[in-house]
Amino acid sequence: MIISATQGVLGLASGALVGFSLGLVGGGGSILAVPLMVYVVGVPDAHVAIGTSAIAVATNAAVNLSNHARGGTVVWSCALAFAAAGILGAFCGSLLGKMLDGQKLLALFAVIMLVIAALMLKTRARIGVPDVKMNLSNLPAILGLGLATGTLSGFFGIGGGFLIVPALMLATGMSIINAVSSSLVAVTAFGLTTAASYAWSGFVSWGLASLFIAGGIAGGLGGTRLARHLSERRGALNTVFATVIIAVALYMLARNLSLS
Repeated sequence: MIISATQGVLGLASGALVGFSLGLVGGGGSILAVPLMVYVVGVPDAHVAIGTSAIAVATNAAVNLSNHARGGTVVWSCALAFAAAGILGAFCGSLLGKMLDGQKLLALFAVIMLVIAALMLKTRARIGVPDVKMNLSNLPAILGLGLATGTLSGFFGIGGGFLIVPALMLATGMSIINAVSSSLVAVTAFGLTTAASYAWSGFVSWGLASLFIAGGIAGGLGGTRLARHLSERRGALNTVFATVIIAVALYMLARNLSLS
């Protein structure tokens, strides 16, 4: 794919927005990146947009993970087990996702996003268990939800933060700031797994991915700082998380309806 000067600028700006979202809520990477690539930057092929976003989001997630790790909010035992279980699911899901029409894939994902947003708003006042750790009682839920989330992540071609955060909270009872921080381990792992599958099929624009990564590094720093501030206000980060999901999901559905 040949990138014009205008597309380059839009790619950098879009990457900054994606990085900000990853730092703020641990998700929104590919959920924002795919629509931005298709509707703003102008990538004509939905599968190329999905594959390119996967590598860009995985790299930006790794950078944001280091920012959160310095703040001590990553629960490594839960995050690593969750990610390990999801890698197999992400690979299998990506094989299935490439068989489905790109526009139908985006529309289906938008519906799932609305369901997740409703669940997050319902539990927004929950504080979460302090100092949560992986143990024999929560290990089955961590592995089971990790596998399921990884499969959905690969199927929809996303890093999966908007799926992983509520899944981690459900499996362990951890607070949202811990879930946001810990989710970035799985976002990185799932994104790289999905990206490898799409790259193998030639569905990655490496130039555009580089621009998204560059913009995302700067945006991620601001998102991480704001996440720490909002986590001190009960329910605030959950509400922001759900609001972003709803806005993007409705936009994706509107775009798909207008194209059908």
